[in-house]
Amino acid sequence: MTSPLADLCRTALFSALLVTTAALPAHAADATDVRLVGDGIVRVKSSYAFDETVERLKQDIAGKGILFFLAVNQAKLGADAGVNVRPSTLLIFGNPPLGTQFITSNANAGLDWPVRLLVTQDERGDVWAVYTDFQWIAQRHRISDRDPRFAMANKVAASITSTVTPR
Repeated sequence: MTSPLADLCRTALFSALLVTTAALPAHAADATDVRLVGDGIVRVKSSYAFDETVERLKQDIAGKGILFFLAVNQAKLGADAGVNVRPSTLLIFGNPPLGTQFITSNANAGLDWPVRLLVTQDERGDVWAVYTDFQWIAQRHRISDRDPRFAMANKVAASITSTVTPR
């Protein structure tokens, strides 16, 4: 049994989700760049094998002069724990002059900074570069005073992931 207040909150939340997802662009028909509507996740299908995809992305990040922090081999972590995980590596990087501005608008944006780019292989063997859309991050943290910077971050992420898509 739910209370009228709980029902009202659930209805308001559902309405907010509909408005939010309607505002997000979707590219579901394009196999190389799929934005999963509503969750802020951008998936870019790679044309390369898993290890080559990771290396190409790391080289592009370095070539752009972006600070690279860490590569976390999640499959190895799983194997070390006795868990079978498909190939999965999390790349962590950022541009402090750009990214820290998000934190000055809302300290909670530190949850999404530095940038994380996941390279994963699905059950069919397809390799994907996956990241969070920066406009979605702005909405999540209710940051409205950094729109040009969030747009720039989206352009940089798209540029980095374009190095693994067909030319």
